[in-house]
Amino acid sequence: LDVQNYGMNTYSDFARRSPIPAREDGKHTSVRNAPPLVNSALPRQMFFLHADAEFPTMVDLVTGTLTGRNYGWLSDEQEAAISHIARIIREDSGTGDLAQEFGGLSYRVLFTGTDPSIPQEFLIPEDFRVEVSQATDRQLVQAVSQLIAAYTDQLLFSQDDEGSFNLSPYDVFLEMNSLPRRPDKWESPNTYARRLLQQIKFLESYDSQNYSRWPSPPSHDTPTIQFVEKNPHTADGKFQFHDQPFTFGPEELQGLKIFFTQQGRHQHRHKGHHIRPSDQAQGGIGNCIACHTPPNFTDFRFHNTGIAQTEYERIHGPESFSLLEIPGLQHRNRNIDAYLPATAKHPHAHEPFRAIPSPDNPQWTDLGIWNIFWNPDFPESQLPIWSILCEDALNEHFGVFRGFQACRPDRLLPRTIGAFKTPGLRDLSHSAPYSHAGIADTLNDVIQGYITNSDLARKGLLRNGASELKNIALIQDDIPALTAFLRSLNEDYE
Repeated sequence: LDVQNYGMNTYSDFARRSPIPAREDGKHTSVRNAPPLVNSALPRQMFFLHADAEFPTMVDLVTGTLTGRNYGWLSDEQEAAISHIARIIREDSGTGDLAQEFGGLSYRVLFTGTDPSIPQEFLIPEDFRVEVSQATDRQLVQAVSQLIAAYTDQLLFSQDDEGSFNLSPYDVFLEMNSLPRRPDKWESPNTYARRLLQQIKFLESYDSQNYSRWPSPPSHDTPTIQFVEKNPHTADGKFQFHDQPFTFGPEELQGLKIFFTQQGRHQHRHKGHHIRPSDQAQGGIGNCIACHTPPNFTDFRFHNTGIAQTEYERIHGPESFSLLEIPGLQHRNRNIDAYLPATAKHPHAHEPFRAIPSPDNPQWTDLGIWNIFWNPDFPESQLPIWSILCEDALNEHFGVFRGFQACRPDRLLPRTIGAFKTPGLRDLSHSAPYSHAGIADTLNDVIQGYITNSDLARKGLLRNGASELKNIALIQDDIPALTAFLRSLNEDYE
């Protein structure tokens, strides 16, 4: 999608929060900023979708979207939404403008899939077909959801035959320098990231006399850094859909090193290891790979980086978020209508903690995972959330009994306050504004937010702040290089 004055945004929008159709409750936008769909279906150990892990599968997400709040339907209108979609499928004649662009075929003809006049490119695979004249409303909605989900699943950034990303300046830089482009088998993304940074430093400090004695030296014929000056995949060497040079040079490399640099190998797992004052003054420690691990640049886990608190306190004043009364597990689940999101089972729930902060109501904010974890209305979402939270808790506790206690749901719930799924960082120029709340207009704003919130975390002023924040040491001089590196993750994906 190419929008005048804004450029190209594909599978996302330009809104801080997406506009939604008119609803009976008067809401005009979604609670959160819309993330890109590209790479959203990447396989991972614990699969879930949405910033708060609301949906366990892509089919569930599509169905929930078509029949839910972002399409203008209230929680007690699900049956009406299903009937509405089914009626569109049954009554479509194929004469609409959009249908004319795709062969002038009706939904009935396309979904049934047996008409010999259907062109091969519009022929739906048998597994996705449904006999429209005989199907129930729910069967038709399920067929629609499965087809959209199948399309979404294949929205991936370009990869070569070996499964490595290959169309961004960053990926071209790795390939040019024979650097590892993805983890080895059984290697964790964090270990891979540290290995990659080590090999880059080896290339920078190349000395013919000691090169052979380096541990795991890069496999490069001429062990010196090679920079990217043009796009090898286009005739003119330029980006097709980005207004920036296709380059990876010294500034991008400096940004990469800041992004990958950590204070110590395991500091992201222990709250007791923090940045020293001398590190804070010097900067250059992004600790970004603690959460944004390559090559996907996300760990698919949950972290509170302070976005909810930042947005809330812009309205209600400094330290107001820490005074917000948030119930514990038992009280919350005994009073679902008072605290949790509206669902088909609880259509009149007030959902104050999945709301846009407002000066008119100091109770409104968005607590992220807190809304879904151990919420009885989302049973299929619980295993991945609990597993991730429990693993993180165990990393901070020692001893079997203490570990068992740490993984109790009532102990884990406070860890979910303000926590959201880590977003990927590829092709960021096509997904502004940034954060789940859309409060950062530029990459500079994003990094400035990390500088501010890491300082708050070290001072104990960030409620449930991610421990990883305390190990960030960035200064203003780091921002240009870091943003240059992030822009090197842009690509003209296929």
